[in-house]
Amino acid sequence: MSKQSNYESIVEWLFHQNYSTGSKEVSFEREDILEAVKELGLSRPKNLGDVIYSYRYRKELPISISETAPVGYRWIIRPRGQSLYTFSLTNQPPIAPNAALSVIKIPDATPGVIAKYAFDDEQALLAKLRYNRLIDIFTGIVCYSLQNHLRTQVQGIGQIETDELYVGVDRSGTHYVLPIQAKGQRDRIEIVQIEQDFALCRERFSELACRAIGAQFLDKEIIALFEFVCENDVVSIREEKHYRLVSPEEITSEDIVRYKTALPH
Repeated sequence: MSKQSNYESIVEWLFHQNYSTGSKEVSFEREDILEAVKELGLSRPKNLGDVIYSYRYRKELPISISETAPVGYRWIIRPRGQSLYTFSLTNQPPIAPNAALSVIKIPDATPGVIAKYAFDDEQALLAKLRYNRLIDIFTGIVCYSLQNHLRTQVQGIGQIETDELYVGVDRSGTHYVLPIQAKGQRDRIEIVQIEQDFALCRERFSELACRAIGAQFLDKEIIALFEFVCENDVVSIREEKHYRLVSPEEITSEDIVRYKTALPH
């Protein structure tokens, strides 16, 4: 049996072992994975956390789980403390780039040696955001990278990881904290990560204005950026822009005129 088949069997066992009709939450512990492995006669995964990570951010939950959700709802996996998790029902749709959105050309300032060896993963994306000051461009404020891959504990959630943390200031002197979630083409931004970023800002940066940002490669040149809001514990997209990094000569006079006329009046 393949690793992915093993993962599917494990996550189904974790859910159905504790699910009953009408449940809105189904809780489990990280160590329950070992019990599932024993009960199912499977080999022990090298990384227990990868089982959970795969279904939080990369793969759809098995049909046997998703079909138990009421119409208009879906199951997601939320952390509930140290090594504690729960399948939770939500009616919030998945976060996905808008394929119909126009693409804005930006002169590519990525150093050539970085561009030559960059992959299409999160680290490459974070580098391109940094070298091209795309967070500044997207938000309209001056931003600085404070820490890369911040891991910390948040009360009621447990350990969280933010891909990069920026701080910024605007022309009126307001200070901001900007947690960034970055994803390559094959992963997805999940609302759980954004919820965690807002929780981090409330707990550690309560005096700063929080602007939670998501970034995703659409391909190696096009980057989708999202800004999120959290109102009444519901995460939604405030703004979305798509940027293509190009050589300066690829930006035509027509492009410049079009961007100028698109300015708000």
